[in-house]
Amino acid sequence: MFKKSLLGLCLLTLTGAALAFNLTDSKGRKHRLAGYQGKWVLVDFWATWCPPCRQEIPDLIALTKNHPKNLAVIGVAMDYKDPKEVIAFAHSANINYPIALGDDKAVAQIGQITGLPTTYLYNPQGKMVAYNVGALTRAAVERYMAAKGKAAK
Repeated sequence: MFKKSLLGLCLLTLTGAALAFNLTDSKGRKHRLAGYQGKWVLVDFWATWCPPCRQEIPDLIALTKNHPKNLAVIGVAMDYKDPKEVIAFAHSANINYPIALGDDKAVAQIGQITGLPTTYLYNPQGKMVAYNVGALTRAAVERYMAAKGKAAK
């Protein structure tokens, strides 16, 4: 079923069980969907060269800062030549959420990517509830969560 997206684009509201993911971030920490039980989880596929990806980073940083108890953001860097480039970019952009170095295995665990950025959202019960292709904003994510009765305070 298609619904309006966070930005007025087509957002697919997903039904059925979500695949559990198991990602390792650039610092070697493991991130499993089961480890975030009780929190919203936003998984954002992005690239350092992608203008809309870069545009949404400040809002993803703000979401992480403003909602530490009920929202986790995980960035998955795609289409990079050298992992050191990604790590240096994340540091220079003051990214405060974990960054995993993505590949086909990471994508297969979460869902299809038709463009960057692509964002998947899991509800606090661990069910994948929505995805969005294109940049999104802090306000749009907060509105979506509020509309589903799980607004972050």
